[in-house]
Amino acid sequence: MSPTPLLSCLLSSLLILAGCQAQTDKPGTAAVPPPAPAAAAKVETDGDAVARGEYLVRVGGCNDCHTAGYAERQGEVPTAQWLTGSPLGYHGPWGTTYASNLRLRMQEMTEAQWLAYSGNLRTRPIMPDFTLRAMSEADRAAIYQFVRSLGPAGEAAPAYLPPGQTPPAPYFSLVLPEAPAQGAPAAPVATEASGRN
Repeated sequence: MSPTPLLSCLLSSLLILAGCQAQTDKPGTAAVPPPAPAAAAKVETDGDAVARGEYLVRVGGCNDCHTAGYAERQGEVPTAQWLTGSPLGYHGPWGTTYASNLRLRMQEMTEAQWLAYSGNLRTRPIMPDFTLRAMSEADRAAIYQFVRSLGPAGEAAPAYLPPGQTPPAPYFSLVLPEAPAQGAPAAPVATEASGRN
């Protein structure tokens, strides 16, 4: 092999490398950084988790039942009063349930216990346990961090009453329509208009 083709091949390789280098040095051209290792991924801080938990509690409707007077005051309840349970009972064929004091409940659980509990929660009406089960573990952990950050407050909610016992006031009585007979069409649900806006 003569030195000319070898020199020609070497010169071509150097020109290609020089062209690649020149491409990354041009203004307005950014070099593509290597992928970051998994350990370098952003980790949510405790403060981020608490803020996320507060947001989830607010928009997830937790306060609607677990904070006395929240719905009636259109959410204008100081955060210090949130999630302390309610004396309002929900009475139906299942008995009477009360929204628990989550501030006290969370003090009894570790985060791991809460994640296991909330990820498998199946309880009586009117708690929409299916929405809690549908949340990501990170969201449920953020709720835990937020509720724990509030600290314990208030009293325990009244205990569950089994079917057949009339609860003390205040309570909502939820009457379910009878199931239609086999093959019969369902009856329309009757509603009452109060005449007030």
